[in-house]
Amino acid sequence: MKLEMAQREVLPNSVTTILRQAILKGDLEPGQHLVQAELAEQLGVSRMPVREALKTLEMEGLITLEPHKGAVVNELTIDDIDEIYELRTMLESLALKKSIPHLTDEALDEMQKLHLKMLDTFEKEEYVDLNRRFHTISLSGCKSKRVHSLMARVSHGIAKDTPYVIPGQIEKSNREHGIILEAISNKDAERAANELSHHINRTREDLIEVLKAQKINK
Repeated sequence: MKLEMAQREVLPNSVTTILRQAILKGDLEPGQHLVQAELAEQLGVSRMPVREALKTLEMEGLITLEPHKGAVVNELTIDDIDEIYELRTMLESLALKKSIPHLTDEALDEMQKLHLKMLDTFEKEEYVDLNRRFHTISLSGCKSKRVHSLMARVSHGIAKDTPYVIPGQIEKSNREHGIILEAISNKDAERAANELSHHINRTREDLIEVLKAQKINK
């Protein structure tokens, strides 16, 4: 197993992303023990960002921290992915419906700029950040704290890393974002929510296919 820092900036988020991707890609296998000192040495970081990253991954359900033993990679099953994305579809579509009536012209302009930047970039790391900001703004008009809290608990951080795992994810997402943005701009909450549901479900299907292929090839 070889892990490398994608950025010079040493942040827990950076380490979390690298480890999450390794789990999704199968580079870190179910049952594998993760030793903080070894991970820190491979990534060229101190133990602190590794420790924080492992805490985050445990909350996401991707690893288990065992007392006096360290971290163990959990098995991410097809059923897990199916359930996570089913819940995301319901929650995020609801949040978008609630958000659209409250989105300002400034928010719509910023989403348009982000969409154009996503169309122009070929850097996955940059795309992931732009994509996160795009969806965050789209849902920012939703005033329900409970909906936002539930979304945070359900997402497991997996969604933002799919461009690293699913072939053609950026191109597919760009097309779907354009349609979603058009519906939002027209204040068509029903269509926007339906298109977002399609976007999430299509990603679910593609991710499941990737995971199935990984199991077959092992």
